[in-house]
Amino acid sequence: MPPPSPVDHHRLHCGEDVSDADAWIPAQSPDPASSSSSPPPPPPPSSDPFPLPSDDDADTVVLGLIGSETHHMPRPDYLRRCRDRSIDVTTRQDSINWILRVHAHYRFRPITAFLSVNYLDRFLSFHSLPRETNGWAFQLLSVACLSLAAKMEEPDVPLLLDLQAFDPKFVFEPRTVQRMELWVMSSLDWRLRSVTPFDFLPSFVPKLPSLSSPSSPCRVLSTSSDLIVSTARVIDFLGFTPSTIAAAAVLCAAGEGGGDEPRSCTTAWTGKW
Repeated sequence: MPPPSPVDHHRLHCGEDVSDADAWIPAQSPDPASSSSSPPPPPPPSSDPFPLPSDDDADTVVLGLIGSETHHMPRPDYLRRCRDRSIDVTTRQDSINWILRVHAHYRFRPITAFLSVNYLDRFLSFHSLPRETNGWAFQLLSVACLSLAAKMEEPDVPLLLDLQAFDPKFVFEPRTVQRMELWVMSSLDWRLRSVTPFDFLPSFVPKLPSLSSPSSPCRVLSTSSDLIVSTARVIDFLGFTPSTIAAAAVLCAAGEGGGDEPRSCTTAWTGKW
């Protein structure tokens, strides 16, 4: 993997004025349920990236996930606020595009991209970012959310300065990003192990009656993952629960036969929104 563009440390506080970033972030108390504010280390990677549970286990898991999934979504009025532009959806889209670009550069797992956007939207549903900051507040939030998601899911996480790749308009000192991470975690009530559509895939895929070959589950899971990540760009999907998005992605992916068809499925999936 080629290294990201080197960071010019002289840009940390030049050009646009971001010197108020530290003062803007409120002081946070550590998580009372933990002696450390850092997320737990991710589990070691499995030899099977998509382990398929038994039917009984799958049903139990799905019921538990459905019972808690709404606790890991933005506030109910968030979609309405995005549609009426109370949320700066253009800057939000720019932030998501940057997250996905860095995500692809470092070859992070699909769930890392989805979690990053989940953290960002959940935070924005509770807090309004000042528009007069000329974009640096959104950029700081994006870096913090991607960093937290990577810490939750990736075995190797880049340094905070290296994570700020592709010549962003603003580059923040690590201590500023870490303070923002703490604010995000506190705002999310320390619920970083979010329920996402990816949690439902190992349970939903075996329920399909049309998987005729041993490679079919892996193909469906891979295509479903791509479809789920693509929903992060479209605000309308904020109105659906993770289980609904997972079910729709699996059904769409299961209808694909290979070749260029997954691409056509992705186009149909996002194009109608």
